[in-house]
Amino acid sequence: MSRNLEEFQKIERSITKKYRKSVWNKFIRAVKQYELIDENDKIAVCISGGKDSMLLAKLMQLLQRYSDVPFELTYLVMDPGYNKENRKKIEDNAAMLNIPITIFETNIFETANNAEKYPCYLCARMRRGHLYSQAKKLGCNKIALGHHFSDVIETTVMSMFYGAQLQGMIPKLHSTNFKGMELIRPLYCIHEDDIISWAEYSGLEFLRCACRFTEMQDRCDSNEIGKRLETKRLIKELKKTNPDIEKSIFNSLHLVHIDTFPGYKKDGERHTFLEDY
Repeated sequence: MSRNLEEFQKIERSITKKYRKSVWNKFIRAVKQYELIDENDKIAVCISGGKDSMLLAKLMQLLQRYSDVPFELTYLVMDPGYNKENRKKIEDNAAMLNIPITIFETNIFETANNAEKYPCYLCARMRRGHLYSQAKKLGCNKIALGHHFSDVIETTVMSMFYGAQLQGMIPKLHSTNFKGMELIRPLYCIHEDDIISWAEYSGLEFLRCACRFTEMQDRCDSNEIGKRLETKRLIKELKKTNPDIEKSIFNSLHLVHIDTFPGYKKDGERHTFLEDY
């Protein structure tokens, strides 16, 4: 029977069969546990062209097909200044996956490229703002991003080691600048290794990142080891002696004992344990 399936149907089948436990079930778990989707939502699924956002788009498309809860989807692609090859790769992958994308253009890469300090930080903030703005124009009340379980773990470790604070990444949050808009992260419980496995099994090749250095990524990886890559390597090394370390970090984010901390921050305001001592 599979011989008669089109390529996108084979990929869909792999998600619900071979990767049912590691991908599909964990996706459904996040949607239900964190109450990410409500009836009559109109969600902009934001596609950067990487493996995470493309899988997210496919999962959301399948969920819409099978769900008893009615909701609308728009597959939103922002072109921040991709070269022709990267733009075409996104379009070709979307077509092959049978995902009807909506593309809008910005000059974010050019702006970030001219920034003297922190171009990547500026680029990320600008991309998020443009996505919210475009989604709102299209009548959406939520945007879905492809942050996954491994992003959550790495962000937590990085904030402590390099940011001198304990900071997590929650599954959904209200936008502070776009009233009525929410950000959701449906891949929250899916491990990056399983996303990579799915992409390789399906024979898919995606953009390796969404920044202005995409075309130089191989060189960047070998010569400019960033903090996130260092953190990935650290966690990988720690897993050799504690295979459950990622699970422990993830679970700890769901069970924070505030009364054991000498200080914390709430709504941008710092507090100390002495206030209630």
